[in-house]
Amino acid sequence: MRKFLLAATACAAPVALAHPALAAPGDPVKVSDALTIDPMIEGRLRYESVDQPTLEADALTVRIRAGAEVRLHSLSLLAEAEGTLAPVNDYNAFPFAIANGQRRPTRSVVPDPENIELNRLQVQYKGKAASVTIGRQRINLDDQRWVGSVGWRQNEQTFDAVRAETKVGPVSLDGTYAIAQRTIFGVDAGPRQSYDGSFWFAGAALKLDPVTIKGFAYVIDYDEAFFRANSSQTYGLRATATLPLSPKLKLALAASYARQSDHGSNPADFAADYLAGEAGLAFGDLGVLAGYELLGSGRDAAGVARAVQTPMATMHKFNGWADLFLTTPAGGLQDLYGGVSYRFSKARFVKGLNAAVTYHRFDSDAGGLRYGSEWDASLGFTLGNVALLAKFADYDARRFGVDTRKLWLQAEFRY
Repeated sequence: MRKFLLAATACAAPVALAHPALAAPGDPVKVSDALTIDPMIEGRLRYESVDQPTLEADALTVRIRAGAEVRLHSLSLLAEAEGTLAPVNDYNAFPFAIANGQRRPTRSVVPDPENIELNRLQVQYKGKAASVTIGRQRINLDDQRWVGSVGWRQNEQTFDAVRAETKVGPVSLDGTYAIAQRTIFGVDAGPRQSYDGSFWFAGAALKLDPVTIKGFAYVIDYDEAFFRANSSQTYGLRATATLPLSPKLKLALAASYARQSDHGSNPADFAADYLAGEAGLAFGDLGVLAGYELLGSGRDAAGVARAVQTPMATMHKFNGWADLFLTTPAGGLQDLYGGVSYRFSKARFVKGLNAAVTYHRFDSDAGGLRYGSEWDASLGFTLGNVALLAKFADYDARRFGVDTRKLWLQAEFRY
């Protein structure tokens, strides 16, 4: 199946090597009335510092992605490669044991290994009512809590998959079958470069303004023996709404419930609940956010505690930027959080200036443990075509992990 997915996309790859006249940045090059070529290039330079009681790290990495999308009527071919280099590599690139020069156990983990890879290679049919995408592709579903591209890390997560989407009136349907999860760890990660298996993602949404309700299912079964504990089936509902309370005041709401249990090759027999709720108020440039997320814990037939896991998610978006909870503790996780953000829309000399601060309190689902707390802060703006970002995370450990401080300084461009 994998050979079919990649061969179906690679057969037309030489077309992307054509060299038509250059267009303005971001604009497709028109070859004929029916044929266009859209060159793509993006880069990211980032410094990341990690400070922990017995470990630390300094990483300066640069990531370049380049490719092109060739479109003929409703058909397109997209090919894209990415490469990451580390001019300063005083960090541990792999949070797992592996005989590799980028594994540095005496340093804190920054999971941005040096890497060169084929990031995406896909063929897509996109009509007025439906689209089908075949090949290695980026998949971001909803808020990326269950499936995402892990866009924060330098190496992107992609999937070898077939995906179909359609919309009929207020109803949207989305279905994916994937055979490989291409991880952020790259070619030097051994068996963790890609997790193979049988993965089904399905969603059906109904939009009834101002509310959208979606049912979803994620059924994943891993082949690798060391990863089979993550095989699971998750079924749930998600609802979102945006309510204008006044000309300047808007209320955004989101709620989700799911039930996860073992599936396929998973040797355990367990079930646990997932619950999330979030409310945000926007008054002009000011935003206020409050939310709660539960990744529940249950016990298997042997009485061992097992918690909801999301191994395909964009996890950096959730449970604090310090990334202490990429794997949910066996006792589960409760995350109570709130934050404030502000867009400086009237700033005259700096475009897109924005700032945000968020606080998290982390507790277990079972056992009454106070895991810790975290403050996150960010400041961003743009200079021409370059987006600049500074982020900081400060995790205060109580009963889980260690005190962790992280700082990021980043510059990014995209055409």
